[in-house]
Amino acid sequence: MAEGKSGGGIWETVKTVVYALLIAGVFRTVFFQPFWIPSGSMKDTLLIGDFLFVNKMAYGYSYASCPSIIIPAIGLNIDATDICGMFDGDNNRLFGGEPARGDVVVFRHPVTGRDFIKRLVGVPGDTVQMKAGVLHLNGAPVKLTPDGTFDEIAAPQGSQRLRPRCANAPVGEGATCSKEKFIETLPGGSSHSILNITTQSSDNTPVFTVPAGEYFFMGDNRDNSSDSRVANIVGGVGFVPYENLVGRADRIMFSSAGRSMLFFWTWRGDRFFKAIE
Repeated sequence: MAEGKSGGGIWETVKTVVYALLIAGVFRTVFFQPFWIPSGSMKDTLLIGDFLFVNKMAYGYSYASCPSIIIPAIGLNIDATDICGMFDGDNNRLFGGEPARGDVVVFRHPVTGRDFIKRLVGVPGDTVQMKAGVLHLNGAPVKLTPDGTFDEIAAPQGSQRLRPRCANAPVGEGATCSKEKFIETLPGGSSHSILNITTQSSDNTPVFTVPAGEYFFMGDNRDNSSDSRVANIVGGVGFVPYENLVGRADRIMFSSAGRSMLFFWTWRGDRFFKAIE
């Protein structure tokens, strides 16, 4: 009798775990997807170590709404196309909603399939060009307002121990690393912070015309971002199809300045539930 109760208890535990995983899977697929910021391409809007949930309901659903589960340490690599690949290729969405210029969006890279997070600056039909570091949309420069500097410590950051690039380089370990900061205002009135480090090739580009059903993305840390300014066939992002959008990033839940989200003593107290602009 005791063995029967013991066996039944184990089975109930297994069922509970399975149900919990199914509920978590449905929640992640349909409503919100967790996202951990691994790089500095979206500073100072998003910092390395920010943790947020992506709103999947904002733009409706496509094959990209299915989660990818990648854990290299145990050899696990389940891609969204392995689960929902039958919906890939038509560039349509269920309950589709149109993203707006200025949205911060998580999307699947058109070639690698990895999740990226950038700001949407060009919608279908737009022309996009960078001239001397200034974004031009449909032939007109966007409004830029100087906003001082963004300062951080010159030291390894996050789990990848990435070192920040500095406009005042070279600076020593532990010194202040500064970047020029501007407020950029897009057509329609959406405003956000962008950073400038130096003059480089990505500050001057050809004119890009955004095709129907595709979008043009850029990082807010303009000189430290791999984005739509470089074609995906040569290692960049290029234009991103509508079906590759995962969702909109609306709010930071919490943020860790250390190597792990578990190091609670490194959490940034001023970023809890911070709205993303």
